[in-house]
Amino acid sequence: MAESTQRLDIVTPERKVLSEDVRFVVVPGAAGELGFLPEHTPLVSALKIGTVRVQQEGKEFKIAISGGFVEVKNSRVVILADAAERADQVDKNRAEAAKARAEQRIASSSHDIDLARAELALKRALNRLKLMH
Repeated sequence: MAESTQRLDIVTPERKVLSEDVRFVVVPGAAGELGFLPEHTPLVSALKIGTVRVQQEGKEFKIAISGGFVEVKNSRVVILADAAERADQVDKNRAEAAKARAEQRIASSSHDIDLARAELALKRALNRLKLMH
């Protein structure tokens, strides 16, 4: 007997990152991780910077997201993300450069630096690098 699946769509303002049938999805909800199997109760939640874990045909893959929202309804999970990248799409050199820039901004005591923005940039860069391990 084939295992039941649900449709997973991950969309950013620039592109559709993923649209596939999957078995299980775990997202970084604003209040903690949320996991979805087919036929899950309808739900809408904010997402934080983190990793979406996806199980498909007995294998798991990960996608880094930079916040957004998730909607679950009728065996369909739709993630509207600010940004999203699969592990095999992450440019390690670019992510490391972004991390270094953010760390440099945070370490700077300059008054013209937006500390909250620099901290978010650092979280995004670290999240992308974490996918590669």
